[in-house]
Amino acid sequence: MNFCWDHEAEEPQLSDWFNPKKRPDVITTTDWLAPVIWEGTYNRQVLEKYYKRLNITVGLAVCATGKFTAQYLEKFIQSANKHFMIGYNVIFYILTDDVARLPRIELGPLRTFKLLAVFKEEWKDFNFIHMKNLYMYVIEHIQHEVDFLFSMTVNHIFKNDFGVETLGTSVAQIHAWWYFKNAHDFPYERRPASAAFIPFGEGDFYYHAAIFGGTPEKILTFIEGYRKGVSDDSKNGLSSIYEHHLNKYFLINKPTKLLSPEYNWDPNFRTPPQIKLVKVAWLQKKI
Repeated sequence: MNFCWDHEAEEPQLSDWFNPKKRPDVITTTDWLAPVIWEGTYNRQVLEKYYKRLNITVGLAVCATGKFTAQYLEKFIQSANKHFMIGYNVIFYILTDDVARLPRIELGPLRTFKLLAVFKEEWKDFNFIHMKNLYMYVIEHIQHEVDFLFSMTVNHIFKNDFGVETLGTSVAQIHAWWYFKNAHDFPYERRPASAAFIPFGEGDFYYHAAIFGGTPEKILTFIEGYRKGVSDDSKNGLSSIYEHHLNKYFLINKPTKLLSPEYNWDPNFRTPPQIKLVKVAWLQKKI
């Protein structure tokens, strides 16, 4: 999908809307100069003036299958309707294996949803199935319908506005469990034979696979890399988790924007002073 370009709309420079000095208590800029978005570091109004002129559409894909549909989807959609990209065109893509389990969905202005069937196969890994299906639908039509796309797991509740400060070409979510830990302890894939291998001494952050985003093109590039990694591991008799492959991808292909743990906080944790405003609460799945 192409932006509706307005020649008078010039993209703001990072310094126009992002002030890392506002949060000296946390990491606000990466070694490759990508911003880490924390409450207090951004001026959403500056970005609003730019994106409103472009009349953008933002997609949010969520996979709701099996019992997790009844457990989480209704609150996910209700909270996203209230807090996700308010004032912008939004399409919620709900990937599901059972339409009968879906709750009643009522949305506000500028928001719509599409139901997408999940095609399962002999491969039983949930994340692999989700990514394979998402890839298919992005190729078929999503890439022509949205300018930016986020993928999230269904066990989330939006607590505060998740706005245009999160938009970028390639967006990664810092894992709430590991941000405050020593990098040596990050649970990367450590087996050298795996495609997801990251040796000790390497790695930037530990990213959470529950949320990632970017342009449709970059989403496709990531999924292609992930599926190749899974295939290569399978040929070598190995299996590494989805999150390990995602971390390897972002080690090689640096994200252009990082979301702080405020955008995916675990409410079971004591909230430290660095977490000023929880944007999204991450709920532990009940197996």
